[in-house]
Amino acid sequence: MISEPEMAGEFGEASTEHAVLLHSGPQAEGDRPPQATRYGAKWTWALGGAVVASAVWGAVLFADGSRDGAPDLRGYRLSQDPCGAVRLKSIGTAISPREPGTRFEAGMLRHDALDQAQCYIPLRAESEQQRSAKGWYVEYTVTIKVALHKKTDPRVEFEAGRTATDLGVDPETEVEEVPGLGDKAYLLSSEGGEQELRVLDGGAVLSLGLTSSVNWEDEGQAPDDAVELPDLAAHKAAMISDMRDLMTGLKT
Repeated sequence: MISEPEMAGEFGEASTEHAVLLHSGPQAEGDRPPQATRYGAKWTWALGGAVVASAVWGAVLFADGSRDGAPDLRGYRLSQDPCGAVRLKSIGTAISPREPGTRFEAGMLRHDALDQAQCYIPLRAESEQQRSAKGWYVEYTVTIKVALHKKTDPRVEFEAGRTATDLGVDPETEVEEVPGLGDKAYLLSSEGGEQELRVLDGGAVLSLGLTSSVNWEDEGQAPDDAVELPDLAAHKAAMISDMRDLMTGLKT
């Protein structure tokens, strides 16, 4: 499509040419000025092109579901507990499996504008061989959050809240972009040893968090020399793998 500056320049050249032709000889009575006809043809073509372009753009907006502001949910559904849709195969291999026989139902919200769920998955406590001789042991929890926005696009809020956690806004939170996961994905790492993987995919916002805590299990008062919290950054690849599994599970 010809841009406006090109149309303006071409239009001026054409009018000069026709002005010369007009004054080079006598006009027949009743004849219309030729430049009026040419001007009309050019503007008709330009307006016609604009109408076609607007129609095509409108069709594209309608096709991807964003004409009325409603985002594309990409096939995600919250018909069941999202904790049941993720096996945590990678995290279970890297750290420890899910606590056997434990079932935690998700807190569910269903609304015309938003479907939302959140649940917690405890991992099985470490074995006796893995525990400290002093009675300290490390416990892990995986948090799953899913929000399906059906009326408004969550992209702006997703970007704005990159450093916001459940404990508030922490400027010290490290944010790392994760490529190849949904439309946009970030891995948040806090000083407290928490990791959270957030994904934006159309109208869906998904989160997989991993936390750890040190616990004392022995007789008597716990000593002051508690073991250090593990470095959860080592489990980044496992979190990404299990997030992919969650995303697939919510589409089936």
